Amino acid sequence: MRTTIAHLPGSKIREVANAGLQRGGDVLAFWFGESDEVTPAPVRQAAADSLARGETFYSHNLGLAELRAALADYTATLHPAVAADRIAVTSSGVSGLMIASQLLVGPGDEVVAVVPVWPNIAAQPAILGAQVRRIALKPVHGAWTLDLQALLHAVTPGTRVLLLNAPNNPTGWTLTRSEQQAILDHCRRTGTWIVADEVYERLYFAGTGAAPSFLDLASADDRVIVTHSFSKSFLMTGWRLGWLVLPAGLCDAAGKLIEFNSSCAPVFVQRGGLAALAEADSSVPALVQHLKRCRDLLVAGLQAVPGVEVASPAGGMYAFFRLAGENDSLALAKRLVLDHGLGLAPGAAFGPEGEGWLRWCFASRQLGRLEQGLGRLRTALGL
Repeated sequence: MRTTIAHLPGSKIREVANAGLQRGGDVLAFWFGESDEVTPAPVRQAAADSLARGETFYSHNLGLAELRAALADYTATLHPAVAADRIAVTSSGVSGLMIASQLLVGPGDEVVAVVPVWPNIAAQPAILGAQVRRIALKPVHGAWTLDLQALLHAVTPGTRVLLLNAPNNPTGWTLTRSEQQAILDHCRRTGTWIVADEVYERLYFAGTGAAPSFLDLASADDRVIVTHSFSKSFLMTGWRLGWLVLPAGLCDAAGKLIEFNSSCAPVFVQRGGLAALAEADSSVPALVQHLKRCRDLLVAGLQAVPGVEVASPAGGMYAFFRLAGENDSLALAKRLVLDHGLGLAPGAAFGPEGEGWLRWCFASRQLGRLEQGLGRLRTALGL
């Protein structure tokens, strides 16, 4: 086994979840990044109909032509138009991120990642032999902020790729349009590729249809790859379906890598994706409004707890908070789940920059479930 692989850390979120499962009983699980609401019926029905028709064979590496066209149309409702031949369908958003890394990164390359972040994002280039340099967001009264000049200073002509996840998991930090423009202009000068994980772009609470995107600024020839997923905005986490928006001419190379990774996304899953896009005009805004109510309830409840530091996130589905005097997030998360049945993700799962913090996924179908969780937190703190 390669040393790099042997040294990959195990998932601390899974560690807490496994402890909760062993505990059994009435555990309120808020540890994973998914809603507790099932995929909408029209999506499930489209997949079932596809299976009933016998669509159980391979499809094109880059995805069904109908789905790529529908994704181009969907993108055009949010951003400047993107041609369907710049879109590659992938077997999950994380698969798309790995394809992007495989396209761009080799042993010894320098990659800069803005952190804390979902651990897979920074681990993928490291698996491929790259040297990953971490540039940390900084919390100010619970709100995580970017030192833009520090980031630009870190990205040099020797930097192969800049990895950005915004809206961010776990912090909810979101890039502004002016920050994106400054980053894009700088990376044009240095020749650095931008890989932008924008899977949470629709889960944005500022009153617009989507968070600021590099697709609003980049040309078809810019060194920018944007990754997306059906998991969050369409309640399809278990379906494993995503897509990439690539520069002109890069799709053929992506198709080769998809062949070597997964061959193609299952046809019946892609049919579900088509159904999800057909419902997007109504389903996604309704989901965002519900998540905003969840966010507001949870953040207000946390802010009312003595010793809690938290800010309302601009996007995503997480409250990232810390408790005064608690510096070992994994031990704290295990104590909360084992003693009180409250399942949260430890901040250390997202890198050392998140140590001392906890992530609470507020994507819950019932607001009362969040209120129950807040009650258990208060009990754990002796309040």
